This record gives sequence, C-alpha cells and structure tokens, in this order.
Amino acid sequence: MRYLLLPLLLISRLACAELPETDWLELMPAQDRAALAAMAEIDHQGVELESEFYSPGGLKQQDKDLPAVMYSTSTVAELNGKALRLGGYPVPLETDRQGRSTLFFLVPYPGACIHVPPPPPNQLVLVRYPQGIELEDIYAPLWVSGTLKIEQVNNELADAAYALEAGEVRMVEESDL
Repeated sequence: MRYLLLPLLLISRLACAELPETDWLELMPAQDRAALAAMAEIDHQGVELESEFYSPGGLKQQDKDLPAVMYSTSTVAELNGKALRLGGYPVPLETDRQGRSTLFFLVPYPGACIHVPPPPPNQLVLVRYPQGIELEDIYAPLWVSGTLKIEQVNNELADAAYALEAGEVRMVEESDL
C-alpha cells in the first residue's frame, strides 16, 4: 500500500509546483527581438501626462512614426496552448461585485498605460481570471500562471496578440526576488 501512495504524493507535489517564469521577450518572434534590439532609444521627454490615470490612447500606439516592431502582432506559434507563468503589471479592465479584477491586461513594465509609447501588441496579454484578484496598486507586480493562447484582442484601450486563461494570479512577494 505504501508503494502505491508514493507516486501519488510525487504527482501531487509536481502539480502544486510553480511553472518556470517565461520572459516577456519569449513572446516575440526572433525577427521582432532583433528589430527591438536595433531600434534607437525612444525619447520620453514631455510625453507623459500629469495624471496617474490612462492616457487618452491608453495602451494603443498613437505615434505613427515608430519602427514597425512597435506595432507588431507577430506571435510565437509554439506558445499557443502552453502553460506558463509570466510576471508583469496589471491594467484593470473589469471587476466583479466584490471589486476584484477578473479581466486585465498584463504588461511588462509598470505604468505602461501612461507612458508613451506603450508596448507592442505582442508584449500585451489579456488575462481572464474569473476568481478575481484584489488590486490595490497597479504598480505592484503580479505572477500570472495559466494557459497562453494566440488571440488578437482589440478594444478601445489596447491591441494585444495574446490572451491567458489564468489558473492562478498572485502578488509578487519579497521572497520571490
């Protein structure tokens, strides 16, 4: 009997283990990573709003003179349907009756909703998390684990190339660093 329980215990522990972190650049095809690396630095002088809220364009690209990589919706096919863990910052879209965020964009850096230019669409992930999470601070990083899907999302706030059905969303803790 003891020999039968050991494999179940091991499977149970593996199921509870966190997925390895996926780097944001892994969401970009190689040609986009190369184009981003070769791109001149963007000057952010004078383009931030004086508010802590979203810019009128939100996460959509407003500057039509940026290199093509900044508008890229190119994705990495091998990531479609893959379970992964991604760290980032939330841009809330919908909440439940308790005020928990159930739908949000995950972005690679804090303040992406007020900085110009925003990340390209293949660096934005729409997160669906029906259980919801209380977000007290959009500048506090999150870990999001779930199944990534290649899905073009277009709304008034942003264009995204990926969506993630989250199984777990949690705040990054000091012990994670």
